[in-house]
Amino acid sequence: MSGRSPRILVIRRDNIGDLACTTPLLHALRSQLPDAYLAALVTRYNAAVLAGNPDLDALHSYTKAKHRAEGDSVLRLYARRLKQVMTLRNERFDWVLLPGGRQASSMRTARWIRAERMLVREEQDAIAGAHEVEQCCNLLARMGLRYETPALQLTAEPTETVPIADRIHRKWPERPQNVVGLHISARKVRQRWPVERSIELARRLHARRAGVVLLWAPGRADDRLHPGDDEKSAAILSALPDIPILPVPTARLEVLIAALSQCDRLICSDGGAMHLAAALGKPIVCLFGNSDAGRWRPWGVRYELLQPPSRNVADIPVDEVLAAYDRLPAR
Repeated sequence: MSGRSPRILVIRRDNIGDLACTTPLLHALRSQLPDAYLAALVTRYNAAVLAGNPDLDALHSYTKAKHRAEGDSVLRLYARRLKQVMTLRNERFDWVLLPGGRQASSMRTARWIRAERMLVREEQDAIAGAHEVEQCCNLLARMGLRYETPALQLTAEPTETVPIADRIHRKWPERPQNVVGLHISARKVRQRWPVERSIELARRLHARRAGVVLLWAPGRADDRLHPGDDEKSAAILSALPDIPILPVPTARLEVLIAALSQCDRLICSDGGAMHLAAALGKPIVCLFGNSDAGRWRPWGVRYELLQPPSRNVADIPVDEVLAAYDRLPAR
């Protein structure tokens, strides 16, 4: 790559973990092209993953139709999208990168923006390795840059972390040996650990002098768009009245990031919280069900990965999770 400093737009409209796994690509672009103008276009639902990212010059976001606010019409939403696309077209980007592959909406948006070059992640990028980070970063080589796979990047917002830190201090005036995040929500059914085991695990972590921060997506389990785990968290808390557990419902992504930043370790199923914790440098015990561990394992941090032959986390016993937790410091 030669000539003037390029203007680059990265489009990624996927889930939380997908976007977190794109941050190494952004960091590599910034380190190799320090004078480039680097922007990202993401969904408003996930924008907090890149908020405050030092590698970006600009962050643009839009709302998916299924995430629109009550009373907001689809017509009005698409009118805003069209205005945003025209604004981005006037930016005159040299490159539009699509590390999420040939998703119809991303491809359509990229064509409308009309960059000089559009680079889409393809099957050929699997040559770099099985992991999502490796395949995203293979776009570097296809741009004529040096292939590298940095760590994930994430910035916790101080205004969000201070209240969480205060709550931890009030719960445990003398901070425990480890403050452990126990994240109980999972989008896929086969990634959900039974509530009885979460109860037993919390009790046994307390016996190890760990402080447990209980994390979950709030709401009803039958919510069509955003199923939550209020009932599950209530069952855990009511079963452990003698254990000082700090409950943190994470209605907003910013709160989840802030809470994870204040934990020393995380125990969770594969999902967005796992990748956020990895981006914050936290050691992780991760429970994998029917997802691809080679592609989605935590990147760049100490971790213990448990995946039973059944590919159902319900078949992982508490003893195995505790053994993995004890092995983390030696990783």
